[in-house]
Amino acid sequence: MKWTQVSIVADGEAAEAVAEVLRPFAHGGVSLEQAAADLRPDAAYPELDEQVTVSIYLPAHKDSPAKRRRIEEILWHLGQLYPIPAPIFRVVQEDDWANAWKQHYASFRIGQRILICPAWERVQPRPDDILLLMDPGMAFGTGLHPTTRMCLEEVESLARPGISVLDVGTGSGILAIAAARLDAGPILALDTDEVAVQSARQNSITNGVADVIEVQRGSLADLPAQAWHVVLVNILAPVILQLFEGGLASRVRPGGMLLLSGIIEEQAPQVLAAMQEHQISLIRRRQIRDWVTLLGRRLQADTHIRA
Repeated sequence: MKWTQVSIVADGEAAEAVAEVLRPFAHGGVSLEQAAADLRPDAAYPELDEQVTVSIYLPAHKDSPAKRRRIEEILWHLGQLYPIPAPIFRVVQEDDWANAWKQHYASFRIGQRILICPAWERVQPRPDDILLLMDPGMAFGTGLHPTTRMCLEEVESLARPGISVLDVGTGSGILAIAAARLDAGPILALDTDEVAVQSARQNSITNGVADVIEVQRGSLADLPAQAWHVVLVNILAPVILQLFEGGLASRVRPGGMLLLSGIIEEQAPQVLAAMQEHQISLIRRRQIRDWVTLLGRRLQADTHIRA
């Protein structure tokens, strides 16, 4: 199958804005990735380039000159606020796309114990390593982007036996798989895109945690009344705000934890205000460059949600 790749290289603040305006055109979500200048398994963090590459993919049969013009126009208007280069359109084969990025993806460590390894590589983990074998395919989530890295560090501190987890916008399933490998469960991984659902399911199988993680296609509105000990949302700030309006806070058990990421620094106050409005108390704020991750605890129960 052929796809049209639309990509723009920008800094952190512009990248978040670009991702938001491109989201309505995207199949399989929006990718925000930073190329690794130096990936070493013994490094605390992989050394990343400053620029973020924002990419979306359109099925080739849905591509058209009119759609390209519309994308260019939207980005031109956004470019009056941020310095944004013109988009690059490239037709790719699915197999070519799925494999091309692999040359820039190698094993690296996050947090105290997490070792992320491409599924096609062989590494010798340390005795206490939590090994994650990842092959994102056409879903997004390699662990390289700062938002995912901060989420994984928080998951490492939160996950323990008997902790139920909801991962909203799971992508490749990397956060849900990390939680499962750290003995949390049961876990529900949710995504609106079928490509992400299939990727997360396959990665769950590869990591031997398919019996702990249930992967579903859908949104919060599709779920029955239920709340979890930990809810993970690594998307974008505008989407997080929409999720709050759709009952996100009520999906967290009283006393449970809500982890929010994908937030550009300038939009953090809006998300913090939404947390306060919905009785989520800020526990910790983390930041890498322009990207912010917020960890909060739910203080008040909603009586119509089963705890």
